Amino acid sequence: MRDVSAQAGPVAGKAEHHHIPTMAILKIARMGHPVLSRVAEPVADPRAPEARALVASMVETMIDANGAGLAAPQVYVPRRVVIFQAPPERMPEGVGEEEAFDHTAALTVLINPEIEILTSEIQMGWEGCLSVPGLRGLVPRYADIVYRGFGLDGQPIERRAKGFHARVVQHECDHLDGILYPQRMTDLRDLIFESEARHRMEAEAARQKEKANA
Repeated sequence: MRDVSAQAGPVAGKAEHHHIPTMAILKIARMGHPVLSRVAEPVADPRAPEARALVASMVETMIDANGAGLAAPQVYVPRRVVIFQAPPERMPEGVGEEEAFDHTAALTVLINPEIEILTSEIQMGWEGCLSVPGLRGLVPRYADIVYRGFGLDGQPIERRAKGFHARVVQHECDHLDGILYPQRMTDLRDLIFESEARHRMEAEAARQKEKANA
C-alpha cells in the first residue's frame, strides 16, 4: 500500500497533493484516522469522470485487499460512494440465494445511498473491515432493508436486501456516516483477532453440544 490523495471535483473534493490515477491501488485508512469519523459529503454528479476514476481505483483496491466492500472514506475521499459484492464463496454457510446478490452482477456501485429499514428484526453476524485489519466482531444488523442510490450512469438503483446482503450494505454505508463496526457492537468481548477465530468457533460449538446433551 502507498499514500495516494484525492483529486478535486464533484466526487473527490480538494486533495492535499495528488490526483487519483485511473485504476490505482489506493492506501486504505485505518481506524483512528479522522477521515473515518467524519460524515461524507454527497456526490454532485454521479456521471462525472472523477466519479468513474474514483470507482475504478476503489474496485482495484478492494480486489487487491480481498474485500467484500469498500467506501470512499476508506481511501481518504470523504464522499458518499460505496462498492460491494457478495460472490457465492463469500457467503456464510446456510445463507439462501434470496438473501444474497444476483451473482450475474455481483459488484454494485452505489452513489449517494439511502437505506430504509423494513423490519425491527435484528440479526447477529461476524464482520471484518479493511480499516480494522486483523480483527473480527459480532455485530447486530437489521435483517430486511431497501437501499437506494445512483449508478455511474446517473440512473437510480433500488433493491431490497435481506440477511447477508443487508449486512454488507449497512456495513459499507455506515462508513459514510463516520461509523465503524466496533461502534455497533453490544459486547466488546465479541471483538476478536481473526487468528483466534477458529478457537472461538470451536469453543462455541462445544458449548452448544454440551447444552444439547444436557
